[in-house]
Amino acid sequence: MLYFSRWKALGIILTALVVCLFAVPNFFPEATVKTWPKWAQRHLVLGLDLQGGSHILLEVDANAVKKDKLDQVRDDVRRTLRDINPRVQYTGLNVRGDSVEVRITKDTDLSNALAKLRELSQPLGGIMGQSGARSLEVSDAGGGLIRLTVPQAAINDRLRQSVDQSLQIIERRINELGTVEPLIQRQGLDRVLVQVPGLQDPSRLKELLGKTAKLDFRMVDTSIPAEQAQGRVPADSDLLMSSSSPKVPYLVKKEVLVSGADLTDAQPGFDQRTNEPIVSFRFNTAGARKFAEATTKNVGLPFAIVLDNEVVSAPVIREPITGGSGQISGSFTVQGANDLAILLRAGALPAPLSIIEERTVGPGLGQDSIAKGELAAYVGSILVIVFMLLTYRLFGLFANIAVAINVAMIFGILSLLNATLTLPGIAGIVLTVGIAVDSNVLIYERIREELRGGRTAIAAIDAGFKRALATILDSNITTFIAAAVLFYIGTGPVRGFAVTFGIGILTTVFTAFTVTRLIVATWVRWKRPQRVPI
Repeated sequence: MLYFSRWKALGIILTALVVCLFAVPNFFPEATVKTWPKWAQRHLVLGLDLQGGSHILLEVDANAVKKDKLDQVRDDVRRTLRDINPRVQYTGLNVRGDSVEVRITKDTDLSNALAKLRELSQPLGGIMGQSGARSLEVSDAGGGLIRLTVPQAAINDRLRQSVDQSLQIIERRINELGTVEPLIQRQGLDRVLVQVPGLQDPSRLKELLGKTAKLDFRMVDTSIPAEQAQGRVPADSDLLMSSSSPKVPYLVKKEVLVSGADLTDAQPGFDQRTNEPIVSFRFNTAGARKFAEATTKNVGLPFAIVLDNEVVSAPVIREPITGGSGQISGSFTVQGANDLAILLRAGALPAPLSIIEERTVGPGLGQDSIAKGELAAYVGSILVIVFMLLTYRLFGLFANIAVAINVAMIFGILSLLNATLTLPGIAGIVLTVGIAVDSNVLIYERIREELRGGRTAIAAIDAGFKRALATILDSNITTFIAAAVLFYIGTGPVRGFAVTFGIGILTTVFTAFTVTRLIVATWVRWKRPQRVPI
């Protein structure tokens, strides 16, 4: 156990040195670190409780997700029945509760329609797919009525998909703000946690996150004036209001010509004629083709630019727009145009999000947390160092050197991962110091037992390291499992503690059985002791 080849010793030293070097950027100002090579710019990010910032908990509107799912099923039913040849006659296609109902007019068409509609039911993905759950339950309710019911499992599956998509869109929106290291993660089935360290005014963030940003290009229905459509809106149209004040009604067709999903870019700018803020946009290939076809067919007619069910503007198509780009104007302010461009670039949320919890942590409270955390770390470390020196003398010094390297390696790994350091994370590091020393205590007490058993100094040291290995591994493995469970089931501060604690356990095992052993082996080879100063 005390023999180290030259290459093995060099490997241990280089590993510890390289990992510790990753902690160096934390001791330099951020402006200085930005001038370094990209690979060297990794550093710890202080969490919300240490530098202040905004904490927002969002909830996906489950009712909107359910409505969207049912509307999609209704549209699928309409398309399926329309595509059957010969064409199936039907009436009363509408949504009732959790189901979509349609009545087939002719009894001779019922079996054919039922067979085609059952093809709309698909197995749900993932674990649900293995359990036999399906996206639709299609049944014959009698009298020519077909009922397509969306089970709760399918709604939950759609809700999970909506949250996954929302996570990506929220991240893109926040990154556009230029904030540093936001924390965005799922909580439960339908919630999203957003923490933005350093952001003291969350009003603009809330405004960006609260907008669905669903952009559609639709034709204006000119069959009747919008003012006369109150209470008798055509079945294939919607009555929408303008986004600007005073509110103006628009009768807009439900059919979407081009959706915001076909946008590839959106940038704020100014109209060269009026010098008003505008948003310029550009479509992808498919969107450009659809937009060109729609404007070619409808020259001389107005079309509506609809954002979150409000009409931003409704210009008249003067000529076909074939370039795949255009602009949106609508009495924007400069920041309003910039925010709309951010929303369009990031994409539309699949469902509305509502804020159910909001907290703002001031920088003063964060500095107080840092000061108390540092004090706890210093006091705990000093007490451990003094205890080891008084109890084990020279070997206590060896243990303290190993613990210092251990802590430096923890910060190096956290920096390498660009991890977020929170107050519970500091507690995890302080606890790691005690566990690291505990490993050395086990080794040293084993050496004492071997000495009392009559072994020589070198033999006792060798046996102490060898026989303490199994005990230390058992204790650290079980502790690491507990840290892993905390990380898996915990959220926020609990995860911060679990990360630093888990990394600390790994570095503890490394330093206890390589660094400490290498230091002791070097001392033994140099001194050739006849007794152990322990």
